[in-house]
Amino acid sequence: MTIVRLGYVAMSMELKNASPSKTMTFAQFQKIGDREAAIRKLERIALANLENTHRLLKHNVFNAIHFYRLTSRLIPLANHEELSDWDYMEPLTEKLAEIGEFVKKHNMRIDFHPDHFVVLNSMKKDVLHNSLTTLRMHEELLLGMNMDATHRCVLHVGGNYKDTEKSLERFATNWHEVPRSVQQLIMLENDDTSFTLEDTLYLCEKLSIPLVFDYHHHLAHHRNENWVEDWGRVVATWDTSPLPIKMHISSPKSEFAFRHHADTVDVDMFFQFLNEIKGTVPQIDCMIEAKLKDAALFQLMKEVGRRADVEVIDSSSFYLK
Repeated sequence: MTIVRLGYVAMSMELKNASPSKTMTFAQFQKIGDREAAIRKLERIALANLENTHRLLKHNVFNAIHFYRLTSRLIPLANHEELSDWDYMEPLTEKLAEIGEFVKKHNMRIDFHPDHFVVLNSMKKDVLHNSLTTLRMHEELLLGMNMDATHRCVLHVGGNYKDTEKSLERFATNWHEVPRSVQQLIMLENDDTSFTLEDTLYLCEKLSIPLVFDYHHHLAHHRNENWVEDWGRVVATWDTSPLPIKMHISSPKSEFAFRHHADTVDVDMFFQFLNEIKGTVPQIDCMIEAKLKDAALFQLMKEVGRRADVEVIDSSSFYLK
């Protein structure tokens, strides 16, 4: 049997006043006349975001949710060029350690999905530099939590630039400029417009990077419709990872807005995937990318619980029979 664990992204629809993504723009920062006072305000916002992250993690434990994606917006302006002298980690040390201890105590899986401006196959050196700076920040946060940072950041391949082959090769070339510890952070995901499952597999196999299969993206953008033929290759990219294989699940908003995420997950669409991979892996962690976040997870589990082909373990996990 295969164990399926569900997770959700960043925000809770159930837990009120718990945003982990409160922010300050650089324009707002500049309006504060005293620079040190402005930095102290940034630090208070970052600490509030971490406090709310801790609340969300407690909410997850209460509801037996073992998989969670942290927001990449925990520290406002962390990588802004005008704040390069700001040691944003120093005031967060104690709280990060507390969060990490909590995560490990409850055996949760956490990770990040940095924003779309992290582009490792960019033709522009400054974009690559800024991307690496952002990834180092994610690494610092994980290390501040005393977490093993291996395979904790999902990325897209990047820009297609109207030439798929050259863009893939540029990723491989730029990869040699990525520090080894940052390389270890990364997982790659197939996307819905530029790089198919086959494209992403090419890089993952070439560079020994785990592939996070996004089923919805594949349905929106593919060359070979039969993804099952490549599933064994996807699984093999996880051979050296300390973590179980991971995938993304979401459903189209509508036939005409197919690439957009729906509020919830279509259980029949999900099981079209699960029935194909059943028994091929001992466990798979499925990140729900739905507008209703944890509420979508709870709704999906209600529907899963009515099925005869599963055995429910808890509020977010089940066996495929």
